[in-house]
Amino acid sequence: MMEYKTRGTCARKILFDITADGKVHDVQFVGGCSGNTQGVARLVEGMDVKEAISRMKGIDCNGKGTSCPDQLAKALEAALNQ
Repeated sequence: MMEYKTRGTCARKILFDITADGKVHDVQFVGGCSGNTQGVARLVEGMDVKEAISRMKGIDCNGKGTSCPDQLAKALEAALNQ
């Protein structure tokens, strides 16, 4: 399980896995808007990591310059770059 500490969102951190074949798995947000974060987690389950990043990167929440989906994209990018 990987852990990413978020910046600029209500969610404090994101836990997730990436399968051996490059799929997003078991995303869990700690904090944030429960319904929205559960929805994002379910939508990306089994999705190719690069596809998930391209769909979520740059999404803004109320002018914050980021969002929970954007932070998940950053978390996935960080995991790929390790």
